[in-house]
This record gives sequence, structure tokens and C-alpha cells, in this order.
Amino acid sequence: MRSFIEAISYHLPEKVLTNQELASRFPGLKIEDLTRLTGVTERHIAADGETSTDLAVKAAEKLFKEHSIDRNSIDFILFNTQWSDYITPASACVIQDRLKILQHAGALDISQGCTGHLYGLSVARGLIETGSARKVLLLTSDTITRSIHPQDKSNQAIFGDGAAATLVSATSAETGPHIGNCIFGTDGSGYQEIIIRHGGARYPLPEFQTTDFTDNFGNIRNDACFHMNGAAIFSFSVKIVPEIIERTLKANQLNRDDIDFYIFHQANRIILETLIKKNKIPADKTIIFLDKCGNTVSSTIPIALYHARKEGRVKKGDKVLLAGFGVGLSWAGSVVEF
Repeated sequence: MRSFIEAISYHLPEKVLTNQELASRFPGLKIEDLTRLTGVTERHIAADGETSTDLAVKAAEKLFKEHSIDRNSIDFILFNTQWSDYITPASACVIQDRLKILQHAGALDISQGCTGHLYGLSVARGLIETGSARKVLLLTSDTITRSIHPQDKSNQAIFGDGAAATLVSATSAETGPHIGNCIFGTDGSGYQEIIIRHGGARYPLPEFQTTDFTDNFGNIRNDACFHMNGAAIFSFSVKIVPEIIERTLKANQLNRDDIDFYIFHQANRIILETLIKKNKIPADKTIIFLDKCGNTVSSTIPIALYHARKEGRVKKGDKVLLAGFGVGLSWAGSVVEF
């Protein structure tokens, strides 16, 4: 038994934050430079009280409707987020009830960021190929903007909220659509490069509540808000992606000529363009979708895939190399055939 991506849908919150609005908040912010470097003109912001679980449920409902999926066919729910509703129980269990999925379905949370979709694909693939499930609903959802300091212009410019729903299904066909072998990597020594330091068990609030401080780029932050060392993450991304590509190709017994498209985690335009140039990837083999949603963390890859399929770029029989990298530090890769 093999696994394949049967369908993808996604949901973005209604509220939109444009670059013009950012410029009005931060006098002196150069819109043209901002747009060129980030590749983002607008991003979506979760409403007050709207959680990652809420967005994931809406993405799943879109999946069922857009692709005529019977929710009673779902055997397992995987939910990737770093913004769960509760410390316990797992949000995947809450989602099972809200979507009215049959009680025979398993439900599991995964706490990953930028590599979350690939981790989820791997787990879904394992469930299917070991005979434990036939249809896995993989949900990725993040409300990262809520954790960004309102005066942190750098991260406000890059990130947006959103959720994606990916249906991974079983097939008995020995050829055709399938999810290939996955590779992984971790360098936990870099965990502080992307972090929300205070609010967990190590530094609980309010005991470790801290005051605001200004970083070297004029962004106001505190340790209870999202922090990213942009320069370090840029260097990490440029260094690790060539390894992801080569290991992924080797794991799937493919060479570069076999790959029709590359979809990297949509971090920002300058990183993506650097990766494309450094790895000598033809422009017509790359997918970039950032303009109207920004970096949606774990949902960037499925959102880019959705549009590549909808626009007719990725067609039946195409092989797409997926590469995720970021928080952890972690990375992952796979090849998906449609």
C-alpha cells in the first residue's frame, strides 16, 4: 500500500494587514524595499479570540466541500501547530468533535513550525503504509501574529496567520501519485534563533514577565513575544537546503532531471531567490506564493502546492521536491508525485 496527496484546501482569516497600513504604523518604513525583500504585499491576521484550531476547522470544512470528501472516511487526524488551544488535551481531539468525524479515528498533535507539513506527511505516510489508516486528514495551522510584538516591524512584515488541510490517502497502485521517502535533520544547538522564551514550563508567566527592549534594528520586543534572528536563519537556510535537496534525491533514487518543480518553505522572497540561485534551479521549476498571505509557518508548502495545482503548473505525473527548514532548528524533505 502506498500513500498520495488526494486533495488540499486552505483558509486565511478575514482581517488583512497591507504594507500601506504597516507604513502608516511605522513612519520611515520604505514600502518598496519591504515588498522587494519579503515578497509580501499583505498578510491575514486572526481575529480576537480566533485560534489555530478555529482556522484548521475552517480549512477542513473547505476541503470537504471543495473536493467532495466524505468526512466519515477519515481514519486519522494529524494537527500541526505551535499554538494549541490548551496545554492538554490535544487540539486534534477537539477538532475530531468539531468536525463530527467518526470516533474510530485517531487524533494526534504535532508541535513543529516550518517543517510541520513535511513531518505530518511522513507520519501520514507511515500510518497508511503500515495499514493503520486509509485516509489521514493532515491539518497545519498557526496564529503566529498574536505572538509578535506590535512594535516589531520586521516580523510583522513577514508573517501571516493561516491554515491548510491536506488529505493523504491510500492507493494500491504500484506506479503513479505517491509520497516518496522523507529525510529529516535537527540542530538543537540553534534552538534560540527562533523562540518565544517566556510562557512555557521553563520560564512561566507571570513569574518571568519581562519588560520591552529594542533590538539592533529598532524593533521593540520582549521575551514573551516571538523572536527570530533573521541573519542566523538566513545563513542556516542557505547552508542546509543544498543538503536537503541532495539527501532527498538520494533517498528517492532520483536525480535533478527527474524533478519537475521545487517548493521550499516560503520564508520570504530574498531567502527563496537566494536558494534558487545558489542551487542553480531554473526559474520555471520553482513555485513562490507569498504575495497575498506572507509566511504562514507550517502552511506555506501546502498553500503553494494548492495554487500550483489550481493554476495548472503542477500537473498529473509531475514530481515535486518539497523542502522545509526553520524553528528547532529542523529541516525535512520529500518528493511528491501527483
